[in-house]
Amino acid sequence: MTLVAGVAPDGRGRAVLHLGAMLARSADDDLVLVAVVPGAWPPSAARVDAEYHEHLDGVAEDVLAQARARLPEDVPVSTAVHHARSTPSGLLELAEKHDASLIVAGSASGGGTGHVTLGSATGRLLHSSPIPVALAPRGFRARPDARVTRVTAAFGGTQDDLVVAAAGVAARVGASLRLASFAVRPRSPYTVAVGREADDSLVSEWVKEIEAAQRTALEQVQDLASVPADCEAVVGRGETWDEALEDVEWEDGDVLVVGSSSIGPIARVFLGSRSSKIVQNSPVPVVVVPRGRATELAEAAVAGDA
Repeated sequence: MTLVAGVAPDGRGRAVLHLGAMLARSADDDLVLVAVVPGAWPPSAARVDAEYHEHLDGVAEDVLAQARARLPEDVPVSTAVHHARSTPSGLLELAEKHDASLIVAGSASGGGTGHVTLGSATGRLLHSSPIPVALAPRGFRARPDARVTRVTAAFGGTQDDLVVAAAGVAARVGASLRLASFAVRPRSPYTVAVGREADDSLVSEWVKEIEAAQRTALEQVQDLASVPADCEAVVGRGETWDEALEDVEWEDGDVLVVGSSSIGPIARVFLGSRSSKIVQNSPVPVVVVPRGRATELAEAAVAGDA
C-alpha cells in the first residue's frame, strides 16, 4: 500500500519526514513525498506566469530531492510535484491517484514544540479526508530505524470499531495495543468543600464505568484472528486535557489513534470537541480515522485481512 506525505515547498518541517518513514517502515508501505504548488487562478497563458510557475516547480523539485535524501534507504520513496488550488486539495487528489491508505501531515508552525498543532490547512484536510490522516507533533523526530511499537486507541466507551481497527493494525505491524481514556475535571470556580467532593465522586464513578467498558472491549479484541502481542488499558486524569494526556506514560514508537466524531459525515474525518482536544494535546503522533474507514478496518480485522 501507499502513504502520501505532504512536504512544504519551502522545505520547512522535517517532522513529517520522520513520521512518514516510521509509518511506512512499520506497515511495509511505499511513501510518496508530495509538494503542492499553487496553480494560477484564473489560468493564464502569459509568459510571465509560465516562467513563475516553472520557477516554483524547480524549487519544489529541489526540496523534494533534499527530503528524499534525508530518508533512510530501507523506505521505498517516490516524489511528486502537484498543482492544486490549495495544499489540502492537492494532497487529497494525490492520495486518490495513488489509492493511498493514509495521508501524513505536519503541525502548524505557530504551535508549541512537542505537541500537535492544527492550522487552517490541516484543519481543512481533516474535515475533507475520506482516509485516515496522521499528524506529526511539531519538532517530532524518530530514529532512522524507528517502527511503531504501540498503538494507543483513544477510548470513550462506545468506539468498538475503532478499537477493533486499531487492534488489527497493531497486530499487522507487530505493535502492542493500549486503550486510553481521559478523565478531565476542570478546576472548580468555588472553594466550597462539598462541591469538590461531589466532583471527585462523579469522576470516580465515571472511571469505574470506563474501566469496565475497556475490559469488555479488550475481550472483544481477544476473539480476532490476529491479536496484538500485548493489550492493556489506562485512564489518564487531570484538571486539563494536557494534564490528562501527560498522566499517561508515552514512549518512542507510540502512535495515538483517534476516531472522528459521530455527529460528522461517516465518510469524512470530523473532529468533535473532545477529539480535537485530545489531538491538540497529544505528545505523540496522532492518526485520525473517519468512522467509515474504522468500520472497514474493523471488518478486515475480524476477517483476518487487516
